[in-house]
Amino acid sequence: MTTLDPRTPVLVGAGQSLHRATGIDDALDPVGLMALAVDEAVADAGLASLTEVDSIRVVGLLSWRYGNAPLVLGTRTGIASREHAYTTMGGNSPQTLVNATALAIQRGEIDVALLAGGEAWRTRMRARKLGVELEWEKAPEGSVPVPLGEDLVMNHPDEIARQIVMPVQVYPMFETAIRAAAGRSPEEQLVRISELWSRFSEVAAANPKAWIRTAMTPEQIRTVGPDNRMVGLPYAKYMNSNNDVDMGAALIMTSVEAAQRLGIPEDRWVFPYSGTDCHEHQFVSNRWSFHETPAIELGGRLALELAGRTIDDIDLVDLYSCFPSAVQLGAQSLGLDLDRQLTLTGGLPFAGGPWNNYVMHAIATMMQRLRERPGATGLVWANGGYTTKHAFGVYGTTPPDQPFRHEYPQDRIDAMPRRELALPAEAAGPATIEAYTVMFSREGVPERAIASCLLADGRRAWGDSTDPAIAAAMCEGEWVGRSVELDADGALHPA
Repeated sequence: MTTLDPRTPVLVGAGQSLHRATGIDDALDPVGLMALAVDEAVADAGLASLTEVDSIRVVGLLSWRYGNAPLVLGTRTGIASREHAYTTMGGNSPQTLVNATALAIQRGEIDVALLAGGEAWRTRMRARKLGVELEWEKAPEGSVPVPLGEDLVMNHPDEIARQIVMPVQVYPMFETAIRAAAGRSPEEQLVRISELWSRFSEVAAANPKAWIRTAMTPEQIRTVGPDNRMVGLPYAKYMNSNNDVDMGAALIMTSVEAAQRLGIPEDRWVFPYSGTDCHEHQFVSNRWSFHETPAIELGGRLALELAGRTIDDIDLVDLYSCFPSAVQLGAQSLGLDLDRQLTLTGGLPFAGGPWNNYVMHAIATMMQRLRERPGATGLVWANGGYTTKHAFGVYGTTPPDQPFRHEYPQDRIDAMPRRELALPAEAAGPATIEAYTVMFSREGVPERAIASCLLADGRRAWGDSTDPAIAAAMCEGEWVGRSVELDADGALHPA
């Protein structure tokens, strides 16, 4: 490895933490979870300690507002840094952060970076339920981190006005569009995705860093019951991302020159070969279809091409896995068979979905698996929003024969076909359902039907109904392709 360009970026340490507090008093705050992961990452790199870095970079978090989380992390761990940076929101952020850090190292801007993220959402929700005010640490007033990443607004004003903003509402609609495009019945599709999710649960069961380590059968996953209530048709609880976790992760990333200077053994080195970042059309309302993700297709293909690989050359894969539709869209766009192992962690429902930071756990696990298989290559896909923002990374242990390469092909995606959204008053009249879901109450009662509809002129329109009879009716059979009537308020009525 002595012939490597000294500016070559390399991942040298990875750590993951999870903490199952019994209450509030023994709980850890997000930075506490990150600090545990940092300790593990330092040991993983073969270092006795890490006291100084050029940049501490933290993934945007939701369970506590520190003001300057990377500064608090540096203080807590005793690691000095000349830069403290914080990403924008989105599950794509950890991979985007690796891509950005690799470029900064390559340009000579930094030599050693600490990347971290964590969420104590389980504890935050427990405190809220108990009426307890958390007194976790905050950064000194006026301390502001350097912003990193693209801050993309992902909800159309009409989506907000219609209260169609939650992932648990949108991803089930993707699912119905996927099955209709494939010509499968609701029953056939449910079996297919429950088998996929069962395989994910088996991976989580073998992952010591997973939150839920119980392998589930397809029947358990698809059968609605007291512990597996229906959330948004056709997804019962086990098919939804599990953010009720307290987890942290950390990565140490350096230049080859710095890794050699620090004496980090070369068998710990994992190279990022290439990366891409991009996003679909900004709003779901303007996507051409709900069963295709052209930005994943282009971004993934470019990442592979930049690394001099094809998808058939990739040995290990971790696809973002908040809901079954995300995995299907990712696999379809990347040319991967669903029967292949598509997760290294077990995915967000089982391994744990700490909001924006799941993919840092995926990258940490990818590093471990690649070290176990010298010469193998891996692909990570990260996703933010509603399969909106994408980041890709190709990794390997073999020294690269070319510098790290990165592209942001957004101009090509922006030029792709898009649909215009008709507002309710404009859409009144006949329409055809292209995708839909029915949201259930916690008591298991269908309470709101939501549908994306197409008008005769090709525009999209949203329709919904809180009529219990309509919501119940839309739980039976296939409604994609059915004719409906929309009134001037956007209410949906079967034709």
